[in-house]
Amino acid sequence: MNESHEKLTKGTLYLVATPIGNLGDISRRACEVLESVEVIACEDTRRTGKLLELLGLRAQRLMVANEHTETSAGATIVALLEQGQSVALVSDAGTPAISDPGQRLVRYVVEHEHRVSAVPGPSAVTTALTLSGLSTDRWAMEGFLPRKGLERDRRLAAVASDDRTTVIFESPKRLKKTLADLATACGSDRQAAVMRELTKLFEESVHGSLAELSTRFSEDVKGEVVIVVGAAPQQEISDETIIKALEAELTNGATKSGAVSQVTSNLGVARNRVYSLALEIGE
Repeated sequence: MNESHEKLTKGTLYLVATPIGNLGDISRRACEVLESVEVIACEDTRRTGKLLELLGLRAQRLMVANEHTETSAGATIVALLEQGQSVALVSDAGTPAISDPGQRLVRYVVEHEHRVSAVPGPSAVTTALTLSGLSTDRWAMEGFLPRKGLERDRRLAAVASDDRTTVIFESPKRLKKTLADLATACGSDRQAAVMRELTKLFEESVHGSLAELSTRFSEDVKGEVVIVVGAAPQQEISDETIIKALEAELTNGATKSGAVSQVTSNLGVARNRVYSLALEIGE
């Protein structure tokens, strides 16, 4: 790596995104930060050390900051920041704190009034969303579903009723079961996509209904998997429902204009439709 051009702010924690598969996705700024900081906090020192080697970066001091040590690592990192040293936080792949350790550490550093700066880059979440062909206007990150039990059923029901696109991470060994469970909860015709080995040599993106995907992935697969599930279909709201909502607002003392605004917001329907129905009340 050539001489660094990144001018670090001393006493700063840098959240550095690293490749999720293809090494070519690392940004120049990320390389410069990783080579310039005094310490790199990571989930696995061997894995991060190998990444630095492959990128041709000088090995800095590495320390462990994973889901088991995040709290204790926070105190160590704050002490380093107070000494004016800069620290980079990386996950094994992708963006720290997104379905990876980092959130508690960032909160701890912020609570101790130290600067945190992001070095954005690869993320399996946004990569999967862009490849899914599903709506990206509004979406939710579900992460890994519980493996079994009532909590899994509750989360599946939440995905089924969510009016946003949902991103789910899954183990390749559980993909078959999760697709079947999603088809049961959301309906077999709900549109979805399965992405496997994102940015890697054998990257695969498969689109279709949950029923079609369940058939396609009826056998075990290998590699890291992301499932993107389309939003729940919007239910048509009847005029009767809107009128009842308007009457409730008016009974509670709202003006007709105020009731129209509130019902429009609550039900997510066109204001001119609500206004027209409001004019009929009391006629």
